[in-house]
Amino acid sequence: MVSAELLLTDYQNGCALPRPSGREVFPPADGFLSSRLPTAALALGSVGALASAVDRLLASRGLDPHPWALDPERVAASFAGDAMMRIDGEPVSGFAPMSGFFAAADGWVRTHANYPHHRARLLEALELAEDSDAGVLSSRIGTMSAQEVEDRAAESGAVAARVRTEAQWSRHPQGVASAVGPIVRMGTPGSAPGTDPTPLGHAGRTTDPARPLAGLRVLDLTRVLAGPVAGRALALLGAQVLRVDPPHLHEIDWQHRDTGQGKRSALLDLGSDDGARAMRGLLSTADVLVTGYRPGALDRFGLAEAAAGMVHGSVSAWGTDGPWAHRRGFDSIVQAATGISLAEGGEHPGVLPVQALDHASGYLLAAGIVDALTLRRGDGSGRTVSVSLARTARWLLDAPGRVADPVTARAPGPDTTVTHGAVTAARPPLPGCQSYPFPAHDWGADAPHWV
Repeated sequence: MVSAELLLTDYQNGCALPRPSGREVFPPADGFLSSRLPTAALALGSVGALASAVDRLLASRGLDPHPWALDPERVAASFAGDAMMRIDGEPVSGFAPMSGFFAAADGWVRTHANYPHHRARLLEALELAEDSDAGVLSSRIGTMSAQEVEDRAAESGAVAARVRTEAQWSRHPQGVASAVGPIVRMGTPGSAPGTDPTPLGHAGRTTDPARPLAGLRVLDLTRVLAGPVAGRALALLGAQVLRVDPPHLHEIDWQHRDTGQGKRSALLDLGSDDGARAMRGLLSTADVLVTGYRPGALDRFGLAEAAAGMVHGSVSAWGTDGPWAHRRGFDSIVQAATGISLAEGGEHPGVLPVQALDHASGYLLAAGIVDALTLRRGDGSGRTVSVSLARTARWLLDAPGRVADPVTARAPGPDTTVTHGAVTAARPPLPGCQSYPFPAHDWGADAPHWV
């Protein structure tokens, strides 16, 4: 069994779900997403999990499954959204100057400072002036141990990780905690009192196999990549997806242009009376809630209680258990901490060819949400579905297919992109889907209500 099929099997075994069609085809990767670790298998397997979940949803309505045949070039292009994107014909920059690997006194650290507030916190944690540049940051880190940099960052809310070996991560308490359980966790909290056994808007009645989630309302409270990728996948399948962000947090424009395709975008301050009231109204009429903040970060707003009886999907960096459960993290940081960076590098840490943990976790979360909706049609119960980047990383490190000398990577061609106005972005990874329902709206341009 190739590792892409193994991931699909692991997903379905963990969720106790059948594979009704056996029709997902995993072709050779043909050099796309080439790396030492089986990145291509992770990408194909996660998209295959979504395809399999769609087949189960169609089967529950008496519809024939799709003849899925995944295209590794299309999948690779979707995972390489930053590399494929052009705005006014110009490429975009995936990382800020202070995001990257820096040599510490006894090893390496990886920092993430793409957002202004994370940059400010990192400089404060390391006792540097606000106007410091990457050179000053590098010099400062060079005088410190990697562990001290990681600890200071965690204490101040900055984002940095010590670069570890696989063995070091396997012994670390968070490495142990995040390796436990299935790659997609599904729980059944039970239905809220008075819940309709099939409260799926018009989605329960649609017979369009290309838009099986038509009529479904998805409230997307996620940021960066994994969560937004999941919401974008649900929009591709026909759901009405409304992403809601706090107005005080900066958003990276190109990132929103990529992962915001097919969605509407609104701003709400949940700390205000009006914002909290609007959010309660949205939740009371939504079918799915997707959250991507650290576990517990939204508890003060009572969203989990309001989502009782709904399908609630969530993604985190480190998982819900262990000493780092509430710690901030991103794909690049998880790669560094778990041993992936050293597995892909040599004397200098390396990286996966794409932000594969983010994208794969996003498609796995979307698959779990689709399956939870299918199961809810039968028993009326709301469900929680959760993934973590660290658990996805564990699967990648343990999967068969590692190579010492990977073939030269192939870049996806221009046929894998679509252009709308000034923005060129990768096409969706699912066969037969040439583009998302519509280009991303301007960030925060929509009213916070359903249409």
